[in-house]
Amino acid sequence: MAANRRAELRERLPDALRLYVLTDRRLARGRDEARIVADAIAGGATAIQLRWKQGPLAEALRVGREVRQVCRDAGVLFIVNDRVDLALALDADGVHVGVDDLPVAETRALVGERMIVGYSPPTLEAALAAERDGADYLGVGPIYPTGTKADAGGAVGVEHLARIVEAVGIPVVGIGGINASNATPVVAAGAVGVAVISAVVAADDVEAAARALRQAVEAGLRSRA
Repeated sequence: MAANRRAELRERLPDALRLYVLTDRRLARGRDEARIVADAIAGGATAIQLRWKQGPLAEALRVGREVRQVCRDAGVLFIVNDRVDLALALDADGVHVGVDDLPVAETRALVGERMIVGYSPPTLEAALAAERDGADYLGVGPIYPTGTKADAGGAVGVEHLARIVEAVGIPVVGIGGINASNATPVVAAGAVGVAVISAVVAADDVEAAARALRQAVEAGLRSRA
């Protein structure tokens, strides 16, 4: 069953990563995570990542269960950022790790075939290594300058993303500084979709913001046809 689960999730990834929304309590302006997630999905989000950067893990577990239920009811992917233990406790669809987290190989060993593993590669070489070590998709960025992640580094641009897309055989999403006005070139460059935080979570109208982004993603897909 576990092997089938990962295989089934991998088959869904190109479509399931079209609009990947990451939660951020600091940007939510006091709004409930589950409500924001529900509104984002109503606007076209296809995957949700629970980001928990501070606060008690007991609270993360409670919030995670609520968000997971919203995602499952809607049939969208539910991913947990950084914390393999939290992803396992929540029976998430996947876990996303970066250079400061557990390496991809160790993450894969822990989760086995129960879930997909995403990775944020800083270089082309790191992207290739992550694929070899068992990553199922990559999040490449920051594509554009971003203030959401202080440690994100300088913008890499769509050209860097295109090089990684060409080199690997797993889906790639662009992240970093992406909004409805600049998402189309990211997808046109070969990404299966975009990942966003502030463009949706901090929006006055979360559903409308997600809808505009989804339309920009679809425009990028049409440009490649």
